[in-house]
Amino acid sequence: MTTPAEELRAAAQKLREHAQDATPGPWRQHDTHLDLGGHTATVLSGKGNETELRAWLPTMSHEPWDETRNAWANAAYMALMHPGVGLALADWLDSEAARLTAAVHPDRHETYGAPALAVARALNGDR
Repeated sequence: MTTPAEELRAAAQKLREHAQDATPGPWRQHDTHLDLGGHTATVLSGKGNETELRAWLPTMSHEPWDETRNAWANAAYMALMHPGVGLALADWLDSEAARLTAAVHPDRHETYGAPALAVARALNGDR
């Protein structure tokens, strides 16, 4: 049987591996005008001449803010959740696992670890 602390550590490890493999942040969302006309939402990193494309979310629209495809909200969320955020979340999950193990009776792990466990279970696919 997997303990709540083990679930937290597994999620932290998974998140850390993915974040470390990704391009470092911070990232930002950008409304990009296409040469052939139209707009698309993109996720960029870097500054000035060092700007790099990280993700392109096609809208297939000529409207700059086509809400029906939600590409801009998705790009803004992706940029917000860059690898630096993932690494910070992984550290938090590990610290919550350590706190539960050291200071909370095992019968109370589900209660006192509920917020961190919700994050871990979403990452682990155990919702």
